[in-house]
Amino acid sequence: MKSLIDMASVGLRGLALCAVCLLNTAFVFISGAEFIRFISFRAIYHNITGDTTLCQDSIPWSVALRDSSVLGSLFMDLGLLVLFIMQHSLLARSPVKQALHSVLGPLNRTAYCFTTALALQIIMRYWQPVMGAPCLWSVRHAPWSIWFPVLCFVLHFLCWAIICSIFMIFDYPELMGIKQVYNNCLGLGDPLTYKSPGARRLLSHLRHPVCLELGVVLWVLPALTLDRLLLAGTLSTYLAVAHSLDKQDLAYLCVRLNHKLQLFAEPQRGSAEPCGHKET
Repeated sequence: MKSLIDMASVGLRGLALCAVCLLNTAFVFISGAEFIRFISFRAIYHNITGDTTLCQDSIPWSVALRDSSVLGSLFMDLGLLVLFIMQHSLLARSPVKQALHSVLGPLNRTAYCFTTALALQIIMRYWQPVMGAPCLWSVRHAPWSIWFPVLCFVLHFLCWAIICSIFMIFDYPELMGIKQVYNNCLGLGDPLTYKSPGARRLLSHLRHPVCLELGVVLWVLPALTLDRLLLAGTLSTYLAVAHSLDKQDLAYLCVRLNHKLQLFAEPQRGSAEPCGHKET
């Protein structure tokens, strides 16, 4: 009787963990889609529709930089970016990760993804556009006023497609915390232990290998406002500082990419591979 109760409690715990993990995955997906709209397509939409209220080119910079509303918006936006950077960096530090793992167990990575999505939601909800200052650049003369926003849209679409593809190559279920919960329910342990030393080394150096694509998304725009300069400059600096890839990591990335491409090119051969092989 006791064994049945124990099995039921383990089953209920597993269901609860899976439910939390799946709800968090949905929240992260929704937040990611909203962030793409916020950081990329909303900025391009203003130019495609002919909306030119993003900037006030008639106002001199000397006047705009003394405007309390402009400075207040910039300080508010900077505070939001600092909040995101603190969350993203503090929770990734080893002592903090170990402390959270002792409390949350297999939900440690899930909590990290949740707080990241929550920080992005706060940025998107409380971001203050600066429309009382000139643009650093703005493409408004025909025919580029039409074609350049369309070109930006195509580039941004391709960059986000590449970013999503790279996340898939990088074992997206593990990055989202799904594998941690799945392995815990089956008693398989930490999924990182099943990865090769090269994979663990790469993940310790860089969890988000999309610096170039994010750089394009941040900077290639028809109009660059003052608040967008703050956003692009801060995130670009953060990516550059957090970047620690070396030649060995890049070589491993090339090997993994070629392996994935071979699996797509030869699906029958890929499906015949054993499920329990270690990732190389």
